[in-house]
Amino acid sequence: MNKAQQKRTDSLYRKHLSALNRQGKSKATIDGYSRAVRRITAHFDRCPDRLSINDLKDYFSSLIESHSWSTVKLDRCGLQFFYKHVLAKKWQWVEIVKPPVVRSLPDILTPDELSLIINATREARYQTYILIAYSMGLRLGEALNLKIGDIDAQRARVHIRKGKGLKDRFVALPDVALQALRQYWSTHRNPSFLFPLGKNAEERHKAKKPMDRGGLQKSFQAIIQDCNIHKRITIHNLRHCCGTHLMEVGLNLRAIQELLGHESPKTTVLYTQLTEPVEQNTSTLINAMMDRLSISLIKET
Repeated sequence: MNKAQQKRTDSLYRKHLSALNRQGKSKATIDGYSRAVRRITAHFDRCPDRLSINDLKDYFSSLIESHSWSTVKLDRCGLQFFYKHVLAKKWQWVEIVKPPVVRSLPDILTPDELSLIINATREARYQTYILIAYSMGLRLGEALNLKIGDIDAQRARVHIRKGKGLKDRFVALPDVALQALRQYWSTHRNPSFLFPLGKNAEERHKAKKPMDRGGLQKSFQAIIQDCNIHKRITIHNLRHCCGTHLMEVGLNLRAIQELLGHESPKTTVLYTQLTEPVEQNTSTLINAMMDRLSISLIKET
């Protein structure tokens, strides 16, 4: 694009960032939505306010071929925001792109598998993190960013700050989790973070940031492989395991919803499909139903 177009593009991009900040969007949302504008601008090498509906359709057709549906959805939302708040234009997203609705069920680890993973972890920081994330049903970032002041040992609870949707909540702190946190923190004594960045105790003591997300995820996958577990498990699955296992031991859906910070009870209901007692009861009833039939199976000769 020429200098005039580049100047206009830069101006619109700044307005986009300003609008995102005014709307109180999170850092992750700002990064994703602004990346959508940069990506489509680079794709056409043209100021995004000059794109037609056909241009947008062509762009998303190309994006679907090269990226995941999660990226497609993020770009759709980012460009929809850009059109509404910066260009003051209607975004005809239904006609342009509509990602499929996928309702997949997450893989769940058994208590034995979780015990294996926790006990097989060789580094205290990762072992403590896995235990904390699972026992309190925390999201990856929620556990990583825990600080000393968030722990209320006397009331056995933890203050989760600015979770999803920038909402705070309190979660119960199990005794074993408190013991693990105290034991690990005593190795670095960082004045702020419970999971500080650093390769050794001295670096962790001085760290101003929490552990690296990428390094944590990579190490977690290595642990899963070492344990010879073939389920599709990420750190986020620990949260699903927590919700499922709490339902199996009898905690009601409303309490689980509050603990996990689900805005809608429909999200929490997912765990009714994952609990082992439900699966066992369903299997028993189906077999009882089939036992009422008189069937002679054909034997091939």
